[in-house]
Amino acid sequence: MNLIVIGAGAWGTALAIGAARHTAGHQVTLWARNAQQVQEMQAARSNPRYLPDMAFPDGLQVSAAPLAQAVQGMDLVIIATPMSALRSTLQALAAAQVRVPVAWLCKGFEAVAAGHSGVGLMPHEVCAQVAPQLASGALSGPSFAQEVARGQPTLLVAASRHAIVRQALLEAFHTGPLRLYANEDIVGVEVGGAVKNVMAIAAGLCDGLHLGLNARAALLTRGLAEMTRLGVALGAKPETFMGLSGLGDLMLTATGDLSRNRKVGLLLAQGLTLAQAVDSLGHVAEGVYSAHTVVQRAQAVGVEMPIAATVVELLDGHITPQAAVQRLMARDPKHEGL
Repeated sequence: MNLIVIGAGAWGTALAIGAARHTAGHQVTLWARNAQQVQEMQAARSNPRYLPDMAFPDGLQVSAAPLAQAVQGMDLVIIATPMSALRSTLQALAAAQVRVPVAWLCKGFEAVAAGHSGVGLMPHEVCAQVAPQLASGALSGPSFAQEVARGQPTLLVAASRHAIVRQALLEAFHTGPLRLYANEDIVGVEVGGAVKNVMAIAAGLCDGLHLGLNARAALLTRGLAEMTRLGVALGAKPETFMGLSGLGDLMLTATGDLSRNRKVGLLLAQGLTLAQAVDSLGHVAEGVYSAHTVVQRAQAVGVEMPIAATVVELLDGHITPQAAVQRLMARDPKHEGL
């Protein structure tokens, strides 16, 4: 199989490495718009900027060729850009008349442009707007780029309403340390991927304030309930949230030391401003940018998400970390359930 990964950040690079190690002998192209970065990767045979010391397999090449040219002859296209660049990338693929399966790695809801009305869209909804002819889907699940690049065991979900996309993803990545499960519930998988980042910020705040393991367990349990409520309201299957892209991804991102979103919460608890916390990461923390759109989408369908809403208030600087905890603990008693 010939496949291209568009976007040479940490996660795109890690998956490109994983695909190039496949026993089927895939030919993998890692594409970046920055020609200087491509030159650096070619010289080092690694990605010094995002995954230093992770050597590229022989089957992995890098390119900064015009995208319309780079995607020619591919059997599968993987979009590894942040959510903010998904729309323009899909438009470019549509213009290039791509006819092969396409899948994205980004997690979150698209932010509504300033001065525009409406709600943030899930990735598959963006695709339906700008490139409805594409057979598309998402590759998601609990995964840190560094561990995938090292070849440590990882389970992912190939989510799409198109069987051809699910099959292409399995053929590309299911091998050795990478195990994939297919899922038709694209809505559930994408909601899980978006909301877990917001909950990870809350979990980092909880740990940074030293509230204890009881508090963390309670937070994640109720965070999963919020995630499920929103997903079901948008048409997802409730059982999806008990799987890899729901509970699995939530546990990893909210408790793992490699989680950038959790790190944001930890730094806010230490008294850093949001700007200082984000600047210290050096990478994108998607939860910072998707929290507002998650809550906005929930409000549009009448779903209550008190933890996510409190995270938004915290990120906006309207409340302190201590006040955020007090707000959640002061809520009236309720019957447990979704």
